[in-house]
Amino acid sequence: MKFANSEYSKNDGIKISQVAKLANVSIATIHNWVKTGYLIKIGGGIISKKSFDKFMKEVAGKEKLNSRSNKLLKDYHNQDKISEKLKAIIKDNKFTNIGSEYEKLLSNSYRNKEGIYYTPERIIIDMFKNIEILPDFSFLDPCCGSGNFIIQAIKHGVKPENVYGYDIDKNAVTITKERIKQEFGYDSPNILCCNFLEKAQQLKNQGVNFDLIFTNPPWGKKIEKQEKQKYSQLYKCGNSIDTTSLFLAASLEILNNGGKLAFLIQDAFFNIGQFEDIRRKVVEKNILRFIDYGKAFNGLMTSAKAIVIENKTSSKKDEIICDCNNKSHKRNLKSFVNNPKFIFNFCVNKEENKIIDHLYSINHISLKSNADWALGIVTGNNKKFCINQKKAGYLPIYKGSDITKSGLKKASTFILNDFSKFQQVAPIDYFLVKEKIIYKFISSDLCFYYDKNQVLILNSSNLLIPKNLDISAQQLCELLNSEIINWLFKKIFSTHKILRRDLESLPIHNEYFLKYEKFSEENYLKFLQLEKDENLSYKIINYP
Repeated sequence: MKFANSEYSKNDGIKISQVAKLANVSIATIHNWVKTGYLIKIGGGIISKKSFDKFMKEVAGKEKLNSRSNKLLKDYHNQDKISEKLKAIIKDNKFTNIGSEYEKLLSNSYRNKEGIYYTPERIIIDMFKNIEILPDFSFLDPCCGSGNFIIQAIKHGVKPENVYGYDIDKNAVTITKERIKQEFGYDSPNILCCNFLEKAQQLKNQGVNFDLIFTNPPWGKKIEKQEKQKYSQLYKCGNSIDTTSLFLAASLEILNNGGKLAFLIQDAFFNIGQFEDIRRKVVEKNILRFIDYGKAFNGLMTSAKAIVIENKTSSKKDEIICDCNNKSHKRNLKSFVNNPKFIFNFCVNKEENKIIDHLYSINHISLKSNADWALGIVTGNNKKFCINQKKAGYLPIYKGSDITKSGLKKASTFILNDFSKFQQVAPIDYFLVKEKIIYKFISSDLCFYYDKNQVLILNSSNLLIPKNLDISAQQLCELLNSEIINWLFKKIFSTHKILRRDLESLPIHNEYFLKYEKFSEENYLKFLQLEKDENLSYKIINYP
């Protein structure tokens, strides 16, 4: 569906920022919808309100591109009605599982927007493991939700009068206060409805600190970018402006010397580039423990992990307890500091980390500054611009799923031969070079294909054009497809997205081809002084 400009009056305007809020999407998404003809722009930063109303009525939810808009229409959150239901629960003294019952009352869009996923009791109990609590200790949960962390803190010995909790959800605050009153007979004045990111600065200025700060912060809470940048500057988070980073940095500002902080956070915190600056901040402190709890929340695919920190200056010799897959091992801080982007790959044990260090110790080059990169074509709407049968005016194009290490599958997708209509297209010369490497973008395995036939690719795959490497594109492709480099990539980055920056961090052992004319995994391992055992693990061998 596409609208004609002539249908709309210039007096029919609404700001792009307002449209983004109403549709619950980013401003960038609105610009994309304009480019692909779904909305009409009638001036600088102004969208036709008539086109937007028509879009929400006739398009939202009917096409994959606009599924997020459909949530706005179907997933309405009525806070007043929920408050009435909550009052009835409290009046009837039905406090068994009240947190989970309240969570069920919340709409999916509201939970997603506010990052609300209340923590299971078993995880909270484990996060308190080996934490010494003295009678006069103060405790804070900066985003307390229904009070699960606070209840456990009191059970573990913190006096109710020394417990503090904040949340922007007034219903959650009501639940927490009532739970403390019901279970411990204390009517707490320290559980407040407020914005912790503002409150933390007030507390710091007042010299108020805490001995223990435990929480499950709102993962990916939707707040304005300008607000995020303000808090990032205030709490020195650099480019880490996700709410998890902001809450963690703010909490460190009001943690007593020697105090303990424990955060339950999303998997991405430990390995994704946007969290690098907050990881750099964290390694300055004594990290006591990393824990992987797996997929702990219904409706969330991401794993839940935890970090426990002591507020004292770290040493690279510090040993960190790493709990993963029901096993526990220790790694020193230096092994994480040496990782690209300060990645916390704590499920990797000491022996595996020795192999990683070994691979980087061998003379190598990297792809950084030694390749040109491009995304596959972004049409903005594949259903509209792609077909599954070849016909005049269309060209074959390959998806990520078409790429294998041994070759390309037969083309099953064809794209309109008019790139001006698409949302994003790399310089056409990148597709037409004599040699390039294309690879899957969404994948748990590295999968590269050496292309000399100038194929086109969709945005589920990307491309790189090597330069100044002293090896051919085909040789580079063979190294990147090797089992050992796949193993290395997984052990460090542990991601389902093959990102350019991660690939640029991999060691390219180009000198292999000075010793061996052709590639084989067996010879590559010999070159690397490695051997693979029956458990599919690697060990260092001194070959003659």
